[in-house]
Amino acid sequence: MTVGTQMQQAIAAVQSAAATMKTFALETEDQKAKKSFEQLAQTFDSALNELNGREQYIGQQEPQYKQ
Repeated sequence: MTVGTQMQQAIAAVQSAAATMKTFALETEDQKAKKSFEQLAQTFDSALNELNGREQYIGQQEPQYKQ
């Protein structure tokens, strides 16, 4: 498995986790839980930004890697 493939899988996993947390936040009526889920979603979104930046860097540094 190439670094590019692994990065794409990691990005997909983090996107899925963020979406799940956002769904939980929307579906719960418990305000404390809602806040926790929203904070987790923000954390995953930040991680996603980092991973996307890394993926772009890899694409620039490794010509054989196609995005």
